[in-house]
Amino acid sequence: MAENKEEDVKLGANKFRETQPLGTAAQTDKDYKEPPPAPLFEPGELSSWSFYRAGIAEFMATFLFLYITILTVMGLKRSDSLCSSVGIQGVAWAFGGMIFALVYCTAGISGGHINPAVTFGLFLARKLSLTRAIFYIVMQCLGAICGAGVVKGFMVGPYQRLGGGANVVNHGYTKGDGLGAEIIGTFVLVYTVFSATDAKRNARDSHVPILAPLPIGFAVFLVHLATIPITGTGINPARSLGAAIIYNTDQAWDDHWIFWVGPFIGAALAAVYHQIIIRAIPFHKSS
Repeated sequence: MAENKEEDVKLGANKFRETQPLGTAAQTDKDYKEPPPAPLFEPGELSSWSFYRAGIAEFMATFLFLYITILTVMGLKRSDSLCSSVGIQGVAWAFGGMIFALVYCTAGISGGHINPAVTFGLFLARKLSLTRAIFYIVMQCLGAICGAGVVKGFMVGPYQRLGGGANVVNHGYTKGDGLGAEIIGTFVLVYTVFSATDAKRNARDSHVPILAPLPIGFAVFLVHLATIPITGTGINPARSLGAAIIYNTDQAWDDHWIFWVGPFIGAALAAVYHQIIIRAIPFHKSS
């Protein structure tokens, strides 16, 4: 009798499938298979041209990112009033728009990280090796330094006088406020990166086109709107480092640790949240 009842339950479960949200399709094993985690060290990468090509792509993307965004910040600072310039909204659009464009251009080459915090978060999720993560971060920082340096070359006097686009904790806020803003802002960005590039989601919703750079760029835009008044918005240690090195004043270096510690904590929290809470990867049964 008990066996018959168990068969009825199984039949009912197969007959009446769980309702799927509108715009999604039922997930099946044929749609998606969890890829193996990236090895911690992958010596073979060092002899591959694609490895170095990806690093060059990260360098160039971060160079262009700093060049356009720092120039936009300098334009805002040089204007007599916010009304006669792009304003804070324009600065936020410059950062978000450049991330959208550059991620679109480089995603197929390097993954389009353009940010050491993003690279760190993806490394914690075992999406890339430690070798590649370190290489990316070095190239991102070098690109940021060069990008800020070119801006200073265009306007040496105004660059130093107007702050060089360096990130600092603004008056009226404490270092704790700045650290919290950087943690939460980077969490928003890296969580968006994980969600927009989730291979399982793309497999399940394959009939719904997803342009990953769009939500990532939009997240950068929104975070800048919220935190420019607090820290000028870092959420990208390479961006903060490049501006600080080229500006090179005590003001730029006093709070600089915040723009490394905050983004790395935010990225780590986003990686843990997405991989353990949302995807529950540690709890998956091995096939």
